[in-house]
This record gives sequence, structure tokens and C-alpha cells, in this order.
Amino acid sequence: MTTDDLSRNRENFCYRHPDRQSFVLCQRCLRTICPECQTPAAVGVICPECLRDQQKAQSPAQRKAERRWSRPRALSASAGRPVVTYTIIALTAFVFLLSLIPGGVGDAVQGALLFWAPALYPQFNGDFQPWRLVTVSLVHSGFWHVGLNMLALWMIGRSLEPLLGRWRFLALYLLSALGGSVAVTLLSFTTPVVGASGAIFGLFGALLVIGRHIGANIGGIAIILGVNLVIGFIPGFNVSWQAHIGGLVVGLLVGLIFTRTRAVRQRGLQIGLLATVGAGLIALLFVPVLFPGVVIL
Repeated sequence: MTTDDLSRNRENFCYRHPDRQSFVLCQRCLRTICPECQTPAAVGVICPECLRDQQKAQSPAQRKAERRWSRPRALSASAGRPVVTYTIIALTAFVFLLSLIPGGVGDAVQGALLFWAPALYPQFNGDFQPWRLVTVSLVHSGFWHVGLNMLALWMIGRSLEPLLGRWRFLALYLLSALGGSVAVTLLSFTTPVVGASGAIFGLFGALLVIGRHIGANIGGIAIILGVNLVIGFIPGFNVSWQAHIGGLVVGLLVGLIFTRTRAVRQRGLQIGLLATVGAGLIALLFVPVLFPGVVIL
């Protein structure tokens, strides 16, 4: 599909704001709506017209209960905010502050959350600590490390999360973090790793695919991505290029899934494909057990 085809397809644009592209549909009328037009419903979001129709159909008792217990204006105002992005940043900052506590507490926090592949295999290390696959994105080596990663997350998340929706964005972030850890397991088995770089590269990858799909100018994204990939291979930078590659590949794949399964009728297919990606990543973790000679130890 060409850029002209996408521009002519009005289903790719908010029906109330024709200049705004979006991946989110109203759960009642199935029309595309931008973040400004989204109001949270029991499942998904609805557009302003469907919201008015729903309110008109309410009984007096229902309207009274809504006035008493709900805050529709506050919900509508927050619908387009990147809540997941802000939550991840806040949680990461909190864990980083914990890691600064002296007296061994900070080292214990970091040691419990960083990624170290042997901790996944009792036969190698005597422990089984699978949470490290994703908690690695919460711990960082210093102020510059956490600052740059969270800045990148904030810059990408405030655009990508409203475009995808909160749950899709969270799935993308977690699967990308998992992809980075799996790549480290296969390519640098005994190396301890910290940081959210795998997840951040996954966001870059998804943004690259989605941007191309909607006809956006992705040249700047591609340049930033290329520069960061090259830095990972420069000696002395102490950067896990394995996590970068793993997160990027997963992000590209998840972004492709999102662009091909955006219709409501394809929601089940989308969830199934995302679950398949997760299951495939977990399956790759069995490679060190089944084929130890393949893994770089």
C-alpha cells in the first residue's frame, strides 16, 4: 500500500479531525478517533457522538448515579495522556532512587532486578528467577543512563501511546524488553545487563514501521536509530548491543502486527499474534538447555 493510498483511505483518520491519523476505533460505531475525541468506556473508548447517545439513553437513576460517582470531564481530559509512559518513567525513577540507598540496600535492589542469564537456569546457577527478563528495564547504571533512556521513552511514548492505546503500548514495551533479554541470553550468556535500552529500541522499531505505514517522515527516526545502533558496537562504550538488536527486532515485528490488525474484527487475531511473539521468545530461552554449543557462553 502506497502513501497516496493511505492518505485517501479515510478510515486511517479521525472522523472529527480529518488531519489526524489514529489506530484507535470507537467501540460502538467503529469509526477512527484521535486522542482528543476518546472517552474511556467499560471496554475500550467511545467517540463524543456515541457518548451523547449513551447519556440520552440513560434512565434518571443512571444519570444521578453518574453525576454522583463519575467524573466524565476528568476522564475525557486524561484519555489522550500517555499514562503508561508516565507510569513506567515514575516506576523506573523510583527503583533508581532505591538503588542509590547506601549500606548495601541499593546494591541488593539492583542485584535482584538486573538481567543475568544463568539465573534463569537452575542447572547452571541453582536459581530460577524469571522476573529478571523484564525487571532489567527498571535498573540503570547511573544518572546519564537512566536519564537518556527515560528521555527517549518520554519523547516516543507521548506520541506512540495515544496512537496505539495504552494496552497495546504496554504490550509493545514489555515484549521489547523481553526480546532484549532473550538476545542477551543467546549472544552474551554470562554478561550481567541493566537498563531499558532493549525496550526503548523496541519502541523505535515499532515507530519506524507504523510511521512508514501512515506515510509519516521517518528519516529522522531512522538516523537516530542507526546512530544508537553503531554506538553499541564501539569499544569502550560498555553498551549491550545484543539487547538493542533483540528489542529492535521484536519492536519491528510488533509494529507490523499492529499495522496489519487494526480493525476491531481483527482484535482476536492481534492478541493471538502478540501471544505468539511472547511464546516464541520464551521458546528461544530453551536453546541454552537443548543446544548449549550454540549459545555464546
